Amino acid sequence: MATDPYKVLGVSNTASDKEIRSAYRRLVKQYHPDRNPGDTKAEERFKEIGKAYEIIGDEEKRGQFDRGEIDADGQVRGPFGGGFGGGAGAGGFGGFGGFSGGGFNPEDLGDIFGAFGGGGGFRSSRPRRGEDVHGELRISMEECALGTRREVSLGGGREVAVAIPAGIEDGKTLRLKGKGQPGQPGMDGRPGPAGDVLLKIHVAEDPYYKREGRNLRVTQDVDLHTAVLGGKVHVRTPAGTVALKVKPHSDSGTVLRLGGRGIAADKNHAAGNLLVTLRVTLGTISPELEALLRREADREAEVKG
Repeated sequence: MATDPYKVLGVSNTASDKEIRSAYRRLVKQYHPDRNPGDTKAEERFKEIGKAYEIIGDEEKRGQFDRGEIDADGQVRGPFGGGFGGGAGAGGFGGFGGFSGGGFNPEDLGDIFGAFGGGGGFRSSRPRRGEDVHGELRISMEECALGTRREVSLGGGREVAVAIPAGIEDGKTLRLKGKGQPGQPGMDGRPGPAGDVLLKIHVAEDPYYKREGRNLRVTQDVDLHTAVLGGKVHVRTPAGTVALKVKPHSDSGTVLRLGGRGIAADKNHAAGNLLVTLRVTLGTISPELEALLRREADREAEVKG
């Protein structure tokens, strides 16, 4: 009869699934045949560890064992202690591999045996896709308007170039296919596909630009002289500063349009516009202007009086 599986893995019968899994991984690494070539004791210990995990590493079988319904070999316990039928352990273990029964998941060991390479090392029967890498990236509104490229570090000295399209929405996730963790090869040596990089984009709020779909809105100060007589003001846009013509007698709240100066065009959208709201400011009042305004005020008072 096999040894108590809890004792084999060195854990108590109240151990959590995580503790059992951790103990199993540690022992498998220690006694793996590739690390102990020609050591028959290590080979037997390795088999014993696998058999123990097959019982208590499986939730259903662990419950059956704890209730006394199966023994440490996975055999159903009879009324007189004998085993009935072929339990999970009936198939035994062939060579160094051959784990049988539902307690063993070959993908559980992908990270353990990957370091051992060929010659008896365990691998999943089929290639396994690599894990995705998740990250976040913050860009400015001007970068959002024009699109940009960034170099993003993935750790371990790896960097990936990211092309961020113009007009990307805040919170949008970009998927970079095949740039994630490498896949695990199958038993036939075929490599598994690499995972992806999933990059969540955050567009920083801007005190100057306000986005409305593909358009951008800004507020532009205009001095009294230009508002009355007309002239030009210089307006900052994502692509640079441009001169904007202001008509005479323009009041605060007047909206002027700079065509194509909003979110840049892409293959699906035309370029947006920059909508400029004028805000008239007094600036420095000259003595002559102040005197003129007083004379106008006095004339109006005389007419009313």
